[in-house]
Amino acid sequence: MFTILSRIIHFGFVSFWRNGWLSTATVAIMVLALSVLLGLNLFSFITEQAVTSLQDKIDISVYFKSNAPEDQILAIKRSLESLSEVKSADYISRDKALEIFKERHKDEATISQAINELNSNPLQASLEVKAKDPRDYASLAQYFSDSPNLSQYIESVSYSKNRVVIERLNSIIRNVTSGGLLLTFALAFIAALVIFNTIRLAIYSNREEIGIMRLVGASNSLVRGPYVVEGIIGGVIAAVFSMVLAAPVLYTLSPYMNEFVPNLNLFRYFYTHVFSLFGYQLLLGVLLGGVSSFWAVRRYLKH
Repeated sequence: MFTILSRIIHFGFVSFWRNGWLSTATVAIMVLALSVLLGLNLFSFITEQAVTSLQDKIDISVYFKSNAPEDQILAIKRSLESLSEVKSADYISRDKALEIFKERHKDEATISQAINELNSNPLQASLEVKAKDPRDYASLAQYFSDSPNLSQYIESVSYSKNRVVIERLNSIIRNVTSGGLLLTFALAFIAALVIFNTIRLAIYSNREEIGIMRLVGASNSLVRGPYVVEGIIGGVIAAVFSMVLAAPVLYTLSPYMNEFVPNLNLFRYFYTHVFSLFGYQLLLGVLLGGVSSFWAVRRYLKH
């Protein structure tokens, strides 16, 4: 068994180097396919970061009546933080709200003068509530409206104002997730089909050799084995090249991507996850090359 396996591997390497141009064409196609699939992987990371950035800007504000005791507001804050749906609940006192308002409108003389002339603070204390999942904002808003113990302290909840934005964000998350998955499967299928046909060309060019092997009694596994090994070699080389080519491209694109998505460093993500990404590429390359070769030879051996 070991002798047969070593011969299969040996003939696979010999066939790969002997069919130089076809092997180069196969590897080039696999590099393109794996580069696209790596791009989809990185695109998934970019969309995840973009969605997270949007989520951090979305919240619902709970405004309290001016006579609501601060200790009661803090108790409500603690009860919210205990909910599994809540990511954070930040308390903004009336004085803090006035300070933020003044800072925001410090360059607008009319508004600043009007605020300074007031004898009392017109702003309300509030809680800014962020959910772990944007889909939970509706249930959180319902939580406030359904609780009679809270309604005596709460003036209003801003969910209705942010509802359209939150629903659109939920729609974006669903579409990006499903669209990226479908695109990955479609491109993987196209890549496998192209590689399959390229390998069949290599097999066709060696049809006489295959015929001789079958005439002398070689088993199907012995005939098929070297081509599967050849496909796997091509997949490994393509995985290495796809990573090498991706590095300078991502280094160049990273500053531009940061302008669209704050705090996104695409190149840093690449080199900190280089081993896992390479493992992903290697697995895909071996599967694409090995499985495509297996089916290409299998179809040929049936004829």
